Amino acid sequence: MRSDTIAAISSPAGEGAIALVRLSGPTAIGVASQVFRGKQQPSELPSHVQHYGEIVAGEQLIDQVLLSVHRAPHSYTGEDVVEISCHGGVLVTARVLEVCLCAGARAARAGEFSERAFVNGKMDLTQAEAVMDLIRAQTDLALRSATEQLEGRLGSRVRAIREELIQLLAHVEAGLDFPDEELAPDDADQLQVRLGSIREKITALLETATQGRILREGVRVVIYGATNAGKSSLLNRLLGYERAIVSEIPGTTRDTLEEAINIRGIPFRLLDTAGIRESSDALERAGMARTEKSIERADLVLHVVDASAPKSANFEARVPHPGEILLLNKRDLPEQADWRETEALRISCLTEDGLAGLEDRLLAAIGQDHIRAESAVAINARHHDCLRRALEACERATETLRRHVSAEYAALDLRTALATVTEVIGAESDDAILDSVFAQFCIGK
Repeated sequence: MRSDTIAAISSPAGEGAIALVRLSGPTAIGVASQVFRGKQQPSELPSHVQHYGEIVAGEQLIDQVLLSVHRAPHSYTGEDVVEISCHGGVLVTARVLEVCLCAGARAARAGEFSERAFVNGKMDLTQAEAVMDLIRAQTDLALRSATEQLEGRLGSRVRAIREELIQLLAHVEAGLDFPDEELAPDDADQLQVRLGSIREKITALLETATQGRILREGVRVVIYGATNAGKSSLLNRLLGYERAIVSEIPGTTRDTLEEAINIRGIPFRLLDTAGIRESSDALERAGMARTEKSIERADLVLHVVDASAPKSANFEARVPHPGEILLLNKRDLPEQADWRETEALRISCLTEDGLAGLEDRLLAAIGQDHIRAESAVAINARHHDCLRRALEACERATETLRRHVSAEYAALDLRTALATVTEVIGAESDDAILDSVFAQFCIGK
């Protein structure tokens, strides 16, 4: 347990009907007793029950509130927690927090409540990360993945791999420590089989990395093409409202516009980019340079061309993006003969003809292997880095055993694999890792 008591506003900034101020720490109930006036003192209240009263600063009434006490260890953080539900005005909420700080609490850092829950064994690091995934989820599938991770599904799979590594390492080290005893480790072939099973399980988790990125960040889709091809019109149609300025004047879009949409449960991040053409305008050229950088980072590229205009001379010579979907726009106008043999999806941003087919193409393009509704567990970038290093260590240990090199070298690699797998759940994480994880949280969570 930490020695100090923290406090923060745990509800979103701005006006609302109700706001929540939360305290956690060994003196949380004592701090609340100094600022709360009701029929009973917070120290006398039963746990997990709301009670009506007033928050005061001396004799000055700050607000009428509902206060609940959550006694350790049966609380979110594992410490004594007090939650104050006050009126949701910006000023009154700030005043309630202020009197708590004046009574001895300290302002909480971003994510410090969840960090204390982790430190006090209420959750592992994957579950702590799932808290923010839950808050940020924009689709049902992302919500389900975060919920299952919060329940410990990912952590339990990682702990199972960790336990197998511990047992395997114990066999190898027993053979090193007691070479003349009957505790000799399994022979090299048996060890390789067991290592193969561990590698398969790590690989299966690594394969969910793309799914995890898509669920958390969305599929990066760049809308690309020449000026006046209809890129901004396409963005507006997909969003369902006028987000980008549409004009017949070439070069209207000079910077990237980014918006998110939900297509059948999958989040997509749409980037409308500056049109590609020869230009002497420095600002427009800078926009086109950003377009090229956006394409490099894209998962998919919607290449929009004006099918009512002749095919450009360099169209066939271009090197398409691996995830390019070619869209022949302006289907409502006569199509130029140049395009008749071109395989593409024909649409009209004016009439919306073909846009339903575009949604089908987008979902098909990301692949069924990336998003599987039946298996919502998905690792994030930190998990991927840890598991990648663990897999590499296991592969080195396997090669050592295959070549019948001293088992001492295999033991070193197995210790590395064990340490990096353990990093995933945070059982032996250093402060730098914890600071990086919890700094992403909002204050009050």
